[in-house]
Amino acid sequence: MRVATVRVILFCLLVCSGLSAHAADLSAELSDKLRSSRYLLLMRHAYAPGIGDPIGYRLDDCATQRNLNAQGLAQATRTGVWLKRQGVDQALVYSSTWCRCRDTANALDLGSASIEPSLGSFFDQPDQARNSTAALTRFIVRAMKSKGDRALILVTHHVNIRAFAGPDIGSGDMVLVEVDAQGHATSHRLYPSPP
Repeated sequence: MRVATVRVILFCLLVCSGLSAHAADLSAELSDKLRSSRYLLLMRHAYAPGIGDPIGYRLDDCATQRNLNAQGLAQATRTGVWLKRQGVDQALVYSSTWCRCRDTANALDLGSASIEPSLGSFFDQPDQARNSTAALTRFIVRAMKSKGDRALILVTHHVNIRAFAGPDIGSGDMVLVEVDAQGHATSHRLYPSPP
């Protein structure tokens, strides 16, 4: 083998090992932050075709709502696997009442999801954004005090995430949010849905 070829191979190995170490640092960073009392993970429900819900939908009847399709269920399952690979193995998972959020939360396979009313969508009642966000903020204060070193994962809707933390995100995307002692978002970082 020529010296130039050996040098190229050695360079590639060094770069790959550096990238691998960087990826490990990022995954440790996410899990470390989620163990702290200042960070939580907001997740928009996985892919559910359409916008809003059909007229006359009922929260007690999934058949009347917009729901995850096979693609959305697979997306939520991949996200759960990805989170475990990041070191998120202990989590308190809360979900909106809507079936697409509950199904997403359960597909994460990080423990049984509890329903939290303040995660419910106000898409049909935009005038409720302020009240809904205030209720969510109060819930976050309580949850952060009791979560210990477990991750706090909240599966909700686009409108709720935008009102609380600011970003517009796609189906299945996640936002790592830093909160203050009053439960208000102080910074955030977007994590796209894993491919």
